[in-house]
Formats: sequence, structure tokens, C-alpha cells
Amino acid sequence: MHSVWITLLLFCPAIVFTGNVLVFPVDGSHWVNMKIIVEELHSRGHSISVVRTTDSWYIKEHSPFYTAITLNMESGFDEGFITVFISKLLEIQRNGRSSWARFKLEMEQMEAASIMHKKGSQLIEQMFDDKHLMESLRDAKFDMVLTDPVILTGVMVARHLDLPLVFNVRWTCHGEGHFSIAPSPLSYVPVPGTELSDRMSFRERVLNIFAYCFSQFTLAHYVTPYYDGLMQKYFSQDSFMSLFQRADLWLMRIDFVFEFPRPTMPNVIYMGGFQCKPAKPLPQHLEDFVQSSGEHGVIVMSLGTFIASLPQEVSEEIAAAFAKLPQKVIWRHKGEPPASLGNNTLLVDWMPQNDLLGHAKTKVFVAHGGTNGVQEAIYHGVPILGLPLVFDQHDNLFKIKYRGAGKILNIFTINSESFLQGIEEVIHEPSYKMNMERLSRLHRDLPMKPLDHAIFWIEYIIRNKGAAHLRSESYTMPWYSYHSVDVILLLLGVALIMLLTFVVLVKTLCFCVCRGIKRKRD
Repeated sequence: MHSVWITLLLFCPAIVFTGNVLVFPVDGSHWVNMKIIVEELHSRGHSISVVRTTDSWYIKEHSPFYTAITLNMESGFDEGFITVFISKLLEIQRNGRSSWARFKLEMEQMEAASIMHKKGSQLIEQMFDDKHLMESLRDAKFDMVLTDPVILTGVMVARHLDLPLVFNVRWTCHGEGHFSIAPSPLSYVPVPGTELSDRMSFRERVLNIFAYCFSQFTLAHYVTPYYDGLMQKYFSQDSFMSLFQRADLWLMRIDFVFEFPRPTMPNVIYMGGFQCKPAKPLPQHLEDFVQSSGEHGVIVMSLGTFIASLPQEVSEEIAAAFAKLPQKVIWRHKGEPPASLGNNTLLVDWMPQNDLLGHAKTKVFVAHGGTNGVQEAIYHGVPILGLPLVFDQHDNLFKIKYRGAGKILNIFTINSESFLQGIEEVIHEPSYKMNMERLSRLHRDLPMKPLDHAIFWIEYIIRNKGAAHLRSESYTMPWYSYHSVDVILLLLGVALIMLLTFVVLVKTLCFCVCRGIKRKRD
């Protein structure tokens, strides 16, 4: 009898809940992350539709993993815009590291965000005004929207179509995602960009509060004004912030092995390092080059998706330092090769970064501090020599330095000697390698892989048509109720009435006593 049941179980098809998922990604390095999730969902039988614009440069129109919905519109987030923007940021940093330069850097980023959100709001309005497009999205019967909330298109479309909403997130247009959804006490939760830890002095807490106020100021002046008209026209019952806070699930691309501990919420699912995987064999020409390093090993250098080359004078200093090392170097570099390039350095347009970091001969990762590269270095236990450039890179590398797993250099003030000294310190000081290997062990010690964890929760949303039971309804409360201002005022009022009553009683009693004493004397 038991054998019959076993046979039936083996031959009966498993019950699989496949869904129809609408994806609104952000181009560039953000798409590199989103693409991993899209491909994994496709491998599990889900139908994926990815919305892109005509100026997309990473998100291809044809793919075996998804059906592209190409809007005959421009997002403004194109390769040309990003290239010019980053060039401006690098130029500001090259000209100084003063407080004024830092302020100019922040303002340049806010101006770029302003342009991006202006074009983004126009894109959303064009979509909503295209009745045929919106009707086709409704008719497709999507089960959920998966989006990167740096851009608001997916957020607003999900609300407009009344679909469950899942974020692939670290950043929103407001800044770091947690600040939009979870309690964030500024006494020990550092604002990104401040390069502070969760152990702040009084002066640092003052700086942290100032940084938070500045971030709220920039949000109010450079982001929300572009969406006021859309909110009034389409979402008059919602506040701008509530569109984010009503999301069913936040897939957060962080790991508390790396991040500082902080309050969180039930619908925040952590998947830091979900893109990491065991190293595969290298292409033969790279394997031969790596093996030729002998006992000295290899140094890997990459500055990420957006920055493939540096100012020529900086590249010359770095190349001169590499030439003095016994290690072999694989450097992702585009543009004119430095004249000081040594025979031990191989320049490549592209590299299998994960596979190189996982190679036994890799000693150091020279990196700009992007989230993907940092997570891969942690996964493989490779210490970092950091050269932060823009965005969150300074903050990411500060955390690596704080954990004792890397060292940071200012790329615009280094010379060949200081760069050489930094490389040799990270290679020969055992604590860097030991601390990074400890982070790697902690990161890997999980009940299930981060990507599997993320996919489970996406499918949970599909099966259950959302996850409202995990979502705090605090976003429906006015600010004075959320912060209990009305309760505090009531209690203060009651206390004041009681105090006044007590004072009146005491004065009355004193008056009566005084009158009684006076009568006795008379």
C-alpha cells in the first residue's frame, strides 16, 4: 500500500503557483541586480514583462527571459545623461575636498535628481494619458508589480492598477529605504553619506540630525514638487510618502554582517549578496595569466559599471604603482593605456568579476565601493583597497574599513607611492584578510540562499495576492497622530488643569487660614 502512494506522488505533477509579473526596472547597474531576479523567476515558470523606454541602454528589447514592453518615450535616465553627470561629480572632487566642495557635490547630485524626476513625472503622465497602454496593462491581468523605487514609475502604476507592489530596493527617491518605512532613531542610525557608525559621540549625533534635516529639505525642493500635480490628479486620497509605505514587500539588498543594526519591519526581507555565487572556471587566457603569478597572487581592479576609466594622470600613478609589485594585476580599464603600465598588468574591457574574486590566487580587490562589488568581495573573503568616487560608495567603504576588512584612499590625491603603500599594507597585514574572511563566514551562515529567500517571498505575494497583514498601517495616520502629538497635548492639558486646580485650592486654603487667624487676633 505504501509503495502505491509513493508511486502516485512521484508521477503526480507538483502544484506550482506561477505568476504574471510586471517589472519596472532602473537602468544601469540597478538593472544588473534586477536582471538576476527576473531570470530566476523565469526559470521557475513565471511570465515576466519588463517595461523599458526608447533610451534604455542596458535593458534590451529582446530577451529569452522576459517580454519587453517598450514605451515610445524617454526616461531621461540614459547613458549620455549619466556619463555627463558622473564627469561633473568627478571634476568637483578633483578640485578639492573642502566643505564647500562637499556642498557643491551634494547640490550637483540634487540638480541631477531634479532633472531626472522632472522627466520621470512627464513619463508617468504620458503613460496615464495613453488610454490604450493602460487598458492593455489591465487586460494582461498581472499578479504583481516588481520595481526599483529610485524611479517612481512602477510605484505609481501599481497604485493606479491596484496591484500588489514589491520593491527591489536599497534606495528610493527619498534616500535609503529604511528611512521611508521603519523607525530610524537618529541617535544610533547613521544617515547614509555621513560616514558615521552606530556609536556616535554628541558632536556626531548633531551632525547626523543636521544631515537628516538636509535630506528632508532636498526631498521637499528637488523631488516631490514634480509629482504634486500627478498626486492631485490621480491619487488625491494618498500622500506622496504613502505610495511607498503601502508596498507589500521590500526586498532589501543589504546584509547586517555589513550594515549597522537598526529597527526594521515585518515586510522587509533581507537579501544582501543575492547576486553572489561560487566562482566558475576562468576563460583560459585569464587562467593562464593568473597562474603565471606564482606564489605572489593576483590583484583585481574594477571601478564598476559607470566608471571604466579615470583621468589620465590618475591612471598613470596607479599603473606606475602596479608596475613595482610582484603580483599580477587584472584591471578593467577603457581608453588610452597608461604609459607607465608594467608587464605584470593586464588591461581588459570586461572581466568575470565574481569568478576572479573567487579564485584562490586573488589577494586584493581594488574597488570603487559599489554595493555589488562589496558584496561579492565579502562573499569570497577578499579584502578591499577602496577608491570611492560617487553616490553611496564612500559609505559602503567606510563600513568595510570600520569592520577592519579594507583600507580607503582618496583617488584624487594619491600618487604612485601612497597607492603602492596602501596595496602592500592590505596584502601583507593579516588582519585585513582575517576580518574579511570572518565577514564571509557570517554572510554564508544562513538557512537558505538570499536569492532563494527573495524568490520565496515574491511567490508568497503572488499566491496570497499581496501581504497587507505584514504591512504597518501607520502610513494612513496624520503626522501628529503618528508622533502622538495630539495625545501629548491632551496629557499636557490635563496636567496643566490639575496643576492650576491644585494652585487654586492651595491659594484658597491659604486665604481661608489667613482670614481665620486674622479674626482670632481681632
